Amino acid sequence: MSAHALDVLSLSKRFTLHIRGGLVIEGLQSATFQVRRGEFTGLVGRSGSGKSTLLKCLFRTYLPDGGSALFTTSEGTTFDLASTGEHEMLALRRQALGYVSQALRVIPRVTVERTVASPLVARGASADVALREARLLLSRLNLNESLWDSYPSLLSGGEQQRVNVARALIREPELLLLDEPTSALDAGNQGAVVELLSERLAAGTTMVGAFHDAPSLRRLASQVIRLDGGNVTSVESSERELAFAGGTRD
Repeated sequence: MSAHALDVLSLSKRFTLHIRGGLVIEGLQSATFQVRRGEFTGLVGRSGSGKSTLLKCLFRTYLPDGGSALFTTSEGTTFDLASTGEHEMLALRRQALGYVSQALRVIPRVTVERTVASPLVARGASADVALREARLLLSRLNLNESLWDSYPSLLSGGEQQRVNVARALIREPELLLLDEPTSALDAGNQGAVVELLSERLAAGTTMVGAFHDAPSLRRLASQVIRLDGGNVTSVESSERELAFAGGTRD
């Protein structure tokens, strides 16, 4: 089996702004890098550098315009996340991919605990087992038990962010994509998220993610990719890239 869980080659994404007379924005330009299995690759760069665009292309929220993103599962099967069919991509999201976005998107009138439990139920777990796992994660993320039977739309930004993290982690994905998962959290809750991510790394999950604070990224990342204007400008060890203060600040 390949030592790399992800091989990205010349991945690109452009946006056409029709309200600006067809202005074309290069969101991602020929991004090329590799991610070793079971390691964390951090993304750094200013706001608009392409971090979120890259993550959305890997999860196929955005359809890339060119290039490839070869994801090799633990069973040795390889899928091109940039071009695989929609049905196959949906199956990968259920079984192998996780994504923590900056905004929590949920089904209305589904409680917090059932929102977190839903990925396990979709994979065949009983409701009781899924709810037990959901409650354990919510507890470890310091979400007050009184909120578990509430609706996510009633929660604060930081509370929603923890629900988002719990929902992604409960499925124990092989590849986890993280877009600023701690940006709305205080230091204590940031630590709770990082602790859970560290445990998943130790269990073999591969991760690619952008963090707004250097200490969290320094603790997790084995390599750091720097982006600027949609271009990958460097791929370095975390120690070298984060040797300066504010290394991940937008």
